[in-house]
Amino acid sequence: MKVPPDPNLASDTAEPTPKRKKPIRDALPEYLPREPKVHPPLCSCPDCGGVLRKIGDVTTEILEIVPTHLKVIRHVRSKYSCATCDTVVAPPAPPRPIPNSYVGASLLAFVVSAKFCYHLPYYRLAQMLARLGHPIDRSVLTQWARGAYQVTKPLVEALARHVLAASKLHADDTPFKVLAPGTGSTKKGRLWTYVRDERPWNSGAPPAVWYQHSPSWAGKYPQTHLKNFAGTLQADGYKGFNALYRPPLPNKPARILECSCWAHCRRGFRELYRATKSPKSAEALIQIRRLYRIEREIRGRSAEERRIERQARAGPILEALHAWLIDTLARTSKKGTLGVVLQYPLNRWEALCRYRDDGRLEIDNLAAERSLRGPAIGRKNMMFFGSDAGGERATGLYALVETAKLNGLDPEAYLRHVFERIATHPRGRIEELLPWHVAADLAPKAQAA
Repeated sequence: MKVPPDPNLASDTAEPTPKRKKPIRDALPEYLPREPKVHPPLCSCPDCGGVLRKIGDVTTEILEIVPTHLKVIRHVRSKYSCATCDTVVAPPAPPRPIPNSYVGASLLAFVVSAKFCYHLPYYRLAQMLARLGHPIDRSVLTQWARGAYQVTKPLVEALARHVLAASKLHADDTPFKVLAPGTGSTKKGRLWTYVRDERPWNSGAPPAVWYQHSPSWAGKYPQTHLKNFAGTLQADGYKGFNALYRPPLPNKPARILECSCWAHCRRGFRELYRATKSPKSAEALIQIRRLYRIEREIRGRSAEERRIERQARAGPILEALHAWLIDTLARTSKKGTLGVVLQYPLNRWEALCRYRDDGRLEIDNLAAERSLRGPAIGRKNMMFFGSDAGGERATGLYALVETAKLNGLDPEAYLRHVFERIATHPRGRIEELLPWHVAADLAPKAQAA
């Protein structure tokens, strides 16, 4: 039996590879600024030397870049002396994104986005700035990142409140090395992600991601992170989440319901097929792909429409798959590789089927896994956090950058917008600086840039 090449393909059978289309170059967008360059006219015909008469213009557009450079804005404020009481007064100093620092909003946004969006280590960033005209030590860049986190901490807390107010969350984690002072080595910390993304069922709530750092993988940390959350948690089979799913008292409903991930289930069968070409794993992959095809077709519909479609179409597939898993496991050694793979969905069957009866849920936890791509690249480049406090600062800035990306914003432009205003913005209205609230202000600037 031939395994499907990928669950995202349209049919259960292999199809011939279509011919690759020749790429079509798109026209340069109109919002980009144009700089006309008029070439000198020709004096005579290059073939016969005759007199030329103009019949029109030929325009060719070439895309260029304006090199980045550093500059100093000198704010000059006149001082005045009162003729009556000799009091000396002057206009207030312009607000700074970081108190008592000479870094401006645009440079601070450049540094933070370079580090947490484009994953440049500080030493490379220092080299870039030196070539732009002014060397800045890595220790200064670290201080700026620390200051950026301190001034945006209330904004990150507002982002966390938005995430935890959701009725369902995606959660995952990834390891991070943390420097262990005095040992000459590193220890293993953890970065946790909690994602609110309701776009697949068009709830209207903006997507957001909130990260947290912990010094270990203990289950008490996600339990603390989610102490104010009530709803459905979609995650992998990490045992540290189990305490969240337990009812607080007998005969009382659990505060958090578990929803498992079909992508994790599918991977087990796929890895087995790649290693052994097992017909049983191929059959499971075919059935799981049928579930994913339904999800592609109903994406973007309302939660109620998704629930109805899933119960009508995915329900029979799930029932047949469940019976097949039980029957296959009964004739397979539970200690063998196939037996272990079969037990994974059976042990989580109720949580795997929860998405069928709730249109707000997803079939898998890929939203959380996608949110870890940026931090994973940063982990590869930076190698380790300097301390647990450094990990906490990094998670806060990662949250702002990745949430801006989820909302279709340029992270650097968003951070510049925040740093220009946060020093004077009322703390009681800090939510106004969240990405989805400033998107309308940033869109015209992006087109005029």
